[in-house]
Amino acid sequence: MDVNQLTASLPMMAELTMPMILLIGLGAIFGLFLLIFIAMFAPVAPLWFRAFMSGAGIGPMQMVVMKLKKVNPTVIVDSRIMAVQAGLNDIGTNAMESHYLAGGNVPIVIRSLVAAHRANIPLDWNTASAIDLAGRNVMEAVQTSVKTAIIDCPDPSRHGRSTLDGVARDGIQLKARARVTVRTNLGQLVGGATEETVIARVGEGIVSAIGSCETHKEVLANPMLIAKAVLNKGLDSQTAYAIVSIDIADIDVGDNVGARLQADQAEADVRIARAKAEERRAQAVAREQEMKALTQEHKAEVVLAEAEIPKSMAEAYRAGSLRADGE
Repeated sequence: MDVNQLTASLPMMAELTMPMILLIGLGAIFGLFLLIFIAMFAPVAPLWFRAFMSGAGIGPMQMVVMKLKKVNPTVIVDSRIMAVQAGLNDIGTNAMESHYLAGGNVPIVIRSLVAAHRANIPLDWNTASAIDLAGRNVMEAVQTSVKTAIIDCPDPSRHGRSTLDGVARDGIQLKARARVTVRTNLGQLVGGATEETVIARVGEGIVSAIGSCETHKEVLANPMLIAKAVLNKGLDSQTAYAIVSIDIADIDVGDNVGARLQADQAEADVRIARAKAEERRAQAVAREQEMKALTQEHKAEVVLAEAEIPKSMAEAYRAGSLRADGE
């Protein structure tokens, strides 16, 4: 550029005032941010369009922010669409993002909420997300609430026993097997006792109910007495399950425990009597030996006394106090 051209451009540069320079700078910065936004929004544009057509209500800026927070937009959008289509409009994307960042399974939680909503089961987002973060399968819990589950009591695969053994008051042993029908108590699923506790409580209740019967025939005639007694105890309190019913699947007669205990007691009494008799015999033998020893001691004293007689006589002769016959 020669001197003439430079001189001609000076009036044009003088016309650019400070506000115009600031405006141009702001426009450049805005254009840069716009380019960055377009570059980040371009990959999720189809996803945004699908959310827009489904009425999910997720804006472009929200999707860009999800990517910045390392949240998978596809998971959130699909879950939001599922919730909106099922009528769960109160579950916002912020709650889903927080659950995702906490390590939860957002689609499982949404599916469980949809299933609970369809089945008219009271379950909110906070409870479902807490169950999921606790490591429990919330979808399985909802399914168990809709469709009951059956628990064998006892469970041979877990405890190695196939029957619950109780003894009636007449001493007859009864072997019972029960089937417990339960449904999940969603309100107690977090922090509530597990299936093992239900099995233990039901087993204890059955054994106690058998023991409270006067005779084993009473139980055999009406096994439902046991089930009713167990149900009335409220064994499902503070557990993750609600007991629907307890059915006695099988009951058999076992050993006569009373007679066996009496026989064992009689045998023990015999052994005790024999031991006492043996003790008395030993004492008698010892006394006999003591008396024999005492007799021998007395005989020895007699012999010693007899041995003193000749000495006494000899001393008497020498002393002249004893004379021979005829003198």
